[in-house]
This record gives sequence, C-alpha cells and structure tokens, in this order.
Amino acid sequence: MTNEQPGDDTGHDRVHDVVLYSPDKARRHAIRSAIGRRPAPDLGRIEWLECTSYDEVIAEVDRGGVDLAILDGEAQPTGGMGLARQMKYELDDSPAVVVVVARDADKWLAKWSLADDTLRYPVDPMTAGAVVATQLRNRDAGVPVLR
Repeated sequence: MTNEQPGDDTGHDRVHDVVLYSPDKARRHAIRSAIGRRPAPDLGRIEWLECTSYDEVIAEVDRGGVDLAILDGEAQPTGGMGLARQMKYELDDSPAVVVVVARDADKWLAKWSLADDTLRYPVDPMTAGAVVATQLRNRDAGVPVLR
C-alpha cells in the first residue's frame, strides 16, 4: 500500500511497497539487509513484501500499489528474469523492476528481460541503496519504466 501523509510534499513519509522475490530465505535477508528500510534520506520507508513463489509475486502485483519489484534472477523454478519480462509485457502500469544477477555476464539477459536495473549478488549496500533509491524516485516522479 502506498500512503502519503497529509501535508507532506517531500515524500519523506511516503511508504514504498517493494516486492522482494526469492525462494531462498538467506538471499532475501541479504538483499533486504543491504537496502534497509529507507534507501536514501529523501525517500520514505520501504514496506517489504517478501515472496517465495511466482504465484505470490503475481498476487502482490495484481493487488496494486507496488512501486518496485526486486527479483532473484537465479530463482527456481521461475526465475526473476522471466517474471520481469512477463510483468513488462502484460501490465499497463508495471512496477519498476530490478533483477539480482549472480554474474556481470548475466546483465545482458536482464536487459532482455526489460529490467529497469540490476544488482549483483552478493549485494553491495552502497550500490543497492543507490539503485533502489533511483528507481523509487523515478516512480514517485512518474517516470515511465522500461517496456
């Protein structure tokens, strides 16, 4: 749920709903910990919506209000890249998508999946915060995501 507090025009109180998909609990924890609850001082906090399956991701996104989806590109049986591509093709208002890849060489595949950006696992907190902050700022500003 995205909530804006009355009288707040800075976005500091805005809650950003972020789907985090990986069947691997340790990977979800590492990604979430690297990003934190507020990736930048000018942004509101993140409400993490952790998903362990394709069906959970689709249910959260279909519910609406998701600002960003961070998808594990190594997930099995449904990988984050396939999910990213599906969301970009099927949703009129797809959330921004960041795919977590295991190797730099996989970035081309993430680009094929129409991901808005990538993170490399293990996730660097400085890089992760900057990538997530950029995507959330773009979402707040109404910048269209890749299609």
